[in-house]
Amino acid sequence: MSDRKDGGFKPYFKGLAMIASLVAIGYGLKALGVAEMFDTAWIDQEVKGKGLSGEMIFVAMGALVTGVGFPRQVVAFLGGYAFGFIEGTLLGLLGATLGCALAFGYARLLGRSLVQRHFGRKIARFEAVLAERTFLTTLLIRFLPVGSNVVTNLLAGVTRVPALPFVGGSAVGYLPQTVVFVLIGSGVHIDPTFRIGLGVALFVASAAMGVYLLRDIRRRLDDDAENPA
Repeated sequence: MSDRKDGGFKPYFKGLAMIASLVAIGYGLKALGVAEMFDTAWIDQEVKGKGLSGEMIFVAMGALVTGVGFPRQVVAFLGGYAFGFIEGTLLGLLGATLGCALAFGYARLLGRSLVQRHFGRKIARFEAVLAERTFLTTLLIRFLPVGSNVVTNLLAGVTRVPALPFVGGSAVGYLPQTVVFVLIGSGVHIDPTFRIGLGVALFVASAAMGVYLLRDIRRRLDDDAENPA
C-alpha cells in the first residue's frame, strides 16, 4: 500500500517542484534586475569587444532569459546591436534556440507525469497534431504571430513530442523574426529602406508559409478523421 501511495504522490511532488522552481527563478531574475540589465548598456560593457568570451556570455544570457519568458525579439535586437547582421543573427538564433531547449527539457523532466495524469485529455489533440509532423507543425506555430513562446515550449515538454524535431523546427521558425530584429538592432550599418523592405518580405513569406502549413495540417486531420486506422 505504501508503495502505491508513494507512486501516487511522486507526480504531485514533481509538478509542485516545477511550479515552485519556476516562480523562484522568475523572482530571482526580477530581484537581480536581469531583464532590466540585459540592454544596450550591458552589451557595451560586457559583450562588445570581448571576443569569444563576449559571444559566449551573450548566448548564455540569451538562453537564460528566453528560457524563462523574456522576448526573443529583444535578444535578436541586441545581437544585431552587438555583432552586426550575420554574426548577430547566428548568435541571437542560437541563444533563443537554447532557451527553447532549456524550457522544453525542464518541463519534461519535472512536469510531464503530473500533466499527463490530470490533463492528458485536454492536451491530447495538441499532442496528436504536434507529434505527427513535429518539425512542420512547430514551424507553423513559430511562424504565426500569436501565442507565448515559453508556454509553447513548456506544453511541448510535457507531451510525448520528440525533442529534436521540436527544437529544430523552432530554430527554423525563429529565423524570420530574428533576422528582422537583428536588422533593426544593427540599423546604423544598413540602409533603412533595405531593412524595412527585407522585414516586410520576411513577414509576408513566413505568413504565407504558415497559411500553407495550417491548410496542410487541417487536410491531414480531416483525412485521418474520415479514414481512421
